[in-house]
Amino acid sequence: MRNSPELPQKLLENLNTGVLLLDAHLVIVYMNPAAEALLQVSGKRGEGSNFADLANEAGTDTEPMKRALKTGHSYTKREARIQLHNQREVTLDYSVSPIAHPSTRMPALLIELQGRDRLMRISREEQLIAKQETTRSLVRGMAHEVKNPLGGIRGAAQLLERELPSESLKEYTQIIIEEADRLRDLVDRMLGPRTLPKQESINIHEVLERVCQLIDVESEGSIHIERDYDPSIPETEADKGQLIQATLNICRNAMQALQRGPCSTKVPELTIRTRTMRQFTIGQKRHRLVAQIDIIDNGPGIPSELQESLFYPMVSGRADGTGLGLSISQSIINQVSGIIECSSAPGHTIFSIFLPLETP
Repeated sequence: MRNSPELPQKLLENLNTGVLLLDAHLVIVYMNPAAEALLQVSGKRGEGSNFADLANEAGTDTEPMKRALKTGHSYTKREARIQLHNQREVTLDYSVSPIAHPSTRMPALLIELQGRDRLMRISREEQLIAKQETTRSLVRGMAHEVKNPLGGIRGAAQLLERELPSESLKEYTQIIIEEADRLRDLVDRMLGPRTLPKQESINIHEVLERVCQLIDVESEGSIHIERDYDPSIPETEADKGQLIQATLNICRNAMQALQRGPCSTKVPELTIRTRTMRQFTIGQKRHRLVAQIDIIDNGPGIPSELQESLFYPMVSGRADGTGLGLSISQSIINQVSGIIECSSAPGHTIFSIFLPLETP
């Protein structure tokens, strides 16, 4: 086995690192399965194609590769943005090493590719989850410090009200009591759901249809709702009411953004799309099956300065907003080991809910 000529081939085929061999004209003469997956092209189509036709790094050309062939010097690029043949963009680390072609002994390039998108997403999710936990701890501490004196203020106002000689003066104590109650309710909302989820078997699409009905009524039919469902998604165990609340908060924000406008098209449109993801990692945990619920609108987008802090309490892009809806939604989804992510540009804002469907 040690001297088997098949061993190097089998090793290359089972590497997680993409490996490409280019000839002196930068034509691909070999690519392993990992490279096929990273460049999203089959080996049959990729081999014999010019590398630049399959992958282009933004803002650069093939001159560095040609220079490496001439000088014999290797080089490495980190987190390079690569546009693929299908117009998709991926983030890759890659190394270019000049070698002699194993058969012809002519100059060639060995390229090693490592995907960064998944690692960057996992790192981003870990940071988001850690920030959410920190925020919850701060809110819980603040809630304790605020609610205790509020209770004292309310009690003192009630005692004072009993001692007042005139009914007309009680109007002022009522204001104190009502404002104390309002602040208490605000703190409770900041804390999010106060009960554990009531697990029951639910169909995700029933939840989404309920949300669509509510949005259609609230918008008075002014928003076109596009459904793009994957019927293969199985039922899952979750709290139906909380899941409706989490999804409705996001859809309601999208509806309000569409009503403020402007939209990328003449028709305000909200798209709800569902898909399944296999062997998907959320934070540090890998799940065998995950439902991805995308809520997409063609509104004006979210200001860039708000995108990093969207899921914090009291952060809102509207003057009349409380900034609690997205924070509560994230808390609800976190309770079932899921996560909500967001990306936004003018004319295209997408909130993605990742919801585990199976326990690993």
